[in-house]
Amino acid sequence: MKIKEIIQAIEAFAPLQYQESYDNAGLIFGDAGWEVTNVLLTLDATEAVIDEAIARGCNLVVAHHPIVFSGLKKINGRNYVERVAIKAIKHDIAVYAAHTNLDNVRNGVCAEMASRLGLGQCRVLQPKTGLLKKLYTFVPQVDAEKVRAALFAAGAGHIGNYSECSFNAEGSGTFKGGEGTEPYVGQPGQRHFEPETKLEVIFPLYLESRVVEALLSSHPYEEVAYDIVGLDNAYQQVGSGLIGELPEAMDEMQFLQYVKQQFGTGCVRYTPPRGKKVKTVALCGGAGSFLLKRAISAGADAYISADFKYHEFFDADNQIIIADIGHFESEQFTVELFYHILTEKFRNFAPLKSVIKTNPVNYL
Repeated sequence: MKIKEIIQAIEAFAPLQYQESYDNAGLIFGDAGWEVTNVLLTLDATEAVIDEAIARGCNLVVAHHPIVFSGLKKINGRNYVERVAIKAIKHDIAVYAAHTNLDNVRNGVCAEMASRLGLGQCRVLQPKTGLLKKLYTFVPQVDAEKVRAALFAAGAGHIGNYSECSFNAEGSGTFKGGEGTEPYVGQPGQRHFEPETKLEVIFPLYLESRVVEALLSSHPYEEVAYDIVGLDNAYQQVGSGLIGELPEAMDEMQFLQYVKQQFGTGCVRYTPPRGKKVKTVALCGGAGSFLLKRAISAGADAYISADFKYHEFFDADNQIIIADIGHFESEQFTVELFYHILTEKFRNFAPLKSVIKTNPVNYL
């Protein structure tokens, strides 16, 4: 197996197009064409993790956090990022990161958090826009089903939990083939009227090349007429955070103790209890203070995330309970998510989970 096959499996689950503009997800060190000896899964690609990869015979480290986040002007070992770069390159170890793209997919990092709490009826807290496109094409009526099926197989036609969604309108198309043409119907040099179906489907932008290829390969015409337009619709399957429901409402302090237990954190920083039950819970892995207002407006009783600053706790304003469980603690189950993605795709392949706890924060 080659590294590019591992990358393709991860990016089929969490496309790079879903990462935030500031991010640096993807293959950071190494060659996608290398054969894989084994894969080491981790939250952070630290020096200790690279040492572990060397010791365990792994030439690919898959991490959540990109070890190189901003540009490197020099690589001389003066800090841990440069030392990781030197050691990884010296030992032919590739380093790959799936960061905010893995955060933003519906079944990604936040879903791992939600599963630990038993949340149901989960939905994306802040869906992203600008990630959807619509294809319009015109097909002879007798071939419409063949083209529809090809587009669906390429990933088009998904709206929420519904698949194979399309709009179809019957009409009449005209064309006249020029010199050297071999029209599917009609004769060159003569205007032809053909009963056609106008077919419309939505697809995520990262699938555009695949959808167009499916259209062109399944359509019977020599020259295929089609339009692709961008949509501003919110994509309900991609975005920041999740919100869901506990199986049963809990007292606030009971809930906070439950959170501490389920995430195994040494400390939960929280805002004053409101004297109300907790039923609806919003959450976001990593630094999620930017979603607090969204959680409040969505009607959440509690919001679980990390990296809140002192003054940001005041923003709860007795409308919600903030539970800051720590950055590492909120994302620690990402390793399990990587493991699930790869073992589902490659049934006879066993990636290794790092035994290094990379959390730089300790509690007394």
